[in-house]
Amino acid sequence: MEKLLKNSKVLVTGGAGFIGSNLVESLLFSGNNVVCLDNFSTGRKENLKDFISNPKFKLIEGDIRDFDSCLNALSGIEIVFHQAALGSVPRSIKDPVTTTDVNIGGFVKMLFASKEAGVKRFIYAASSSTYGDNPVLPKVEDKIGAPLSPYAITKYADELFAANFSKTYGIEIIGLRYFNVFGRRQDPDGIYAAVIPKFVKMLKNHQSPVINGDGSHSRDFTYIDNVLQANHLAALTTKNNAINQIYNIAHGERTSLTQLFNYIQKSAGRFDREVFNIKPLYGPEREGDIPHSQASINKAKKLLGYAPPFNVAEGLEKAVEWFWKNL
Repeated sequence: MEKLLKNSKVLVTGGAGFIGSNLVESLLFSGNNVVCLDNFSTGRKENLKDFISNPKFKLIEGDIRDFDSCLNALSGIEIVFHQAALGSVPRSIKDPVTTTDVNIGGFVKMLFASKEAGVKRFIYAASSSTYGDNPVLPKVEDKIGAPLSPYAITKYADELFAANFSKTYGIEIIGLRYFNVFGRRQDPDGIYAAVIPKFVKMLKNHQSPVINGDGSHSRDFTYIDNVLQANHLAALTTKNNAINQIYNIAHGERTSLTQLFNYIQKSAGRFDREVFNIKPLYGPEREGDIPHSQASINKAKKLLGYAPPFNVAEGLEKAVEWFWKNL
């Protein structure tokens, strides 16, 4: 990664989560002072163990739904990387109240607190779920459909608040619509576990992973290092036309769930030949899921200089190796 934010004081909300902890690591590596705000509802303290002794790292245990906690974490902060949220479409269908409380209520409190604290730039994790029932591929930022889940509604509402706050208060805001991010520190356990680490763990245990649907559903799976690059570029850009924008952050390729299993099986076979004898099982489709997703990343390339270094196969090689050693 060539262009890195350096020598800044930044806040990462949700910094104990999968994406957040990788972002904390990357920002510390490039010499920034990093504050992490997390209530550990989904994030894990284990994800921060390598940073706790770093003098440039500060951990604050707090909730983005508490305005005073937001203000406390923002003291002296120049740039906010807002990653805190309750993810998962199924979780939002089961409990839309908490998902809305965190993803909209917490987002607005952190955004307004950032304005009050004089933060220069606010970069937040948006979501490809915002495209909803729009069937057109690849997905282009200004063409969305009706959201298909409470989670998708909350992420779209965040975009509306961000656009309004940038005009009303003058704060610089950039939204990054992540597409199915995967990589090191992703949680393989629990009812809402991500598909890739879950598949790897099951193969390691010589169990057959369950694919939702017939395996034809496809996603633009995006390796974590691509996302880290995008966040650094969003923090560094000085182009007026690049600020107060929404960007797709992906690799721009579409992989079916069956193809994904085959990629993972091939990578895992480097460590255990027995996994080649395992076949996936096919179950019912998940409620609220869209059938296909693929991003156009032309806007991010043009305005941010985004150039994702890893395609899905290359990312899976690295991710599977990490999961195999650490799960």
